[in-house]
Amino acid sequence: MTITTNSKPQEQPLRIIEQAATRFTILGTAHVSKTSAEEVKRLIDSGEFDAVAIELDPGRFASITQPDRWANMDLFEVFRTGKAGMVAASLALGAFQQRLADQLGIEPGQEFRVAIQAAKAADLPILLIDRDIGITLRRVYRNVPWWQRLTLFGGLLGSVVSREEISEAEIEKLKEGDILETTFAEFAEQSAALYNPLIAERDLYMAAKLREAAQDSEDEAPKNILVIIGAGHLKGLAQHLENPSKLSPAEERAKLELLPKANIWPKLIPWAIAALIVGGFLIGFYRSPQLGWQLLGDWVFINGGLSALGALIATAHPLTIIGVFFAAPLTSLNPLIGAGFVAAGIELWLRRPRVGDFSSLRQDVTGLRGWWRNRVARTLLVFFLATLGSALGTYLAGFRIFGRLLG
Repeated sequence: MTITTNSKPQEQPLRIIEQAATRFTILGTAHVSKTSAEEVKRLIDSGEFDAVAIELDPGRFASITQPDRWANMDLFEVFRTGKAGMVAASLALGAFQQRLADQLGIEPGQEFRVAIQAAKAADLPILLIDRDIGITLRRVYRNVPWWQRLTLFGGLLGSVVSREEISEAEIEKLKEGDILETTFAEFAEQSAALYNPLIAERDLYMAAKLREAAQDSEDEAPKNILVIIGAGHLKGLAQHLENPSKLSPAEERAKLELLPKANIWPKLIPWAIAALIVGGFLIGFYRSPQLGWQLLGDWVFINGGLSALGALIATAHPLTIIGVFFAAPLTSLNPLIGAGFVAAGIELWLRRPRVGDFSSLRQDVTGLRGWWRNRVARTLLVFFLATLGSALGTYLAGFRIFGRLLG
């Protein structure tokens, strides 16, 4: 295998790596640069390549080729399968991306759109080499301590609610990275636990995907592949191709797609709390029926009241607010069903999102008010705020109950 470095027009970094019977021409692009998009089109139109590999996963590829994909989203299924957090994170990242597009006049990742269009026009295969964004975010979440998760969530939330223009420093980082890296760049630079799943692992994953393409091309095309990635990944990807892992590409990918095992104790805490609360009720009724009913009333009004308050802040339907008030005290004693799930279900039944809500979703979430105006985004808010209210209510009511028992 040989590696050469070429100097291209407009200072677009280019590396050429030959592995077995395959030649990889790796173009490092700036995700907010019109020049990068123009260079991508020039290379593809040259007719030198048999395939085009892009730093995209199937989900992000679909977001480019199927802009109306949100209209096909089953919101109830999203809540039922516990994917509300992933959807909200995707919307937040999309909001940041839209702000960039509005400010710079170019969509971040425009070079990928140009690559897809040019490859299809030239009838070239398109290889998606990046890891699924959901797996990356989950590995980031599992890899950092709980307190840093709160910091990351705050940074993600800040990218949504901020009305300020994207700073020059952030734009410069985008010239070497991508939306994910820019959003979390401040933390990634200071934390290996965050840097590894967010950046280093993706370099290794993309190298594995390209190695697979090289193996496949030993007997048939493609043999000359144009690889389009962010400039910040160029060095790491080239190193992994030059010095490949001892694992096979399939083994390497499987290793990087594996989610770390979650600790058992976070799953046990809700059950332990529920057992303590029920135990408090039993002690109260054992001492006197009056005390027992008093404790039960504290539980219902504090837990249900705070969950209903969360739904109210999200401007949920009045029946949703009433429903979650009565549901939260029960769901908090059964960790298998959350108050937020009940609230979102009622809200969807009463205010089913319209086609226009899905079509305007990406634009609406770029502003804070849009999260309340759009029915899809507002349902997500109802879910999260009702859940937060119920969680706070569980702890506050629990302290209240045991305060009465010990008083």
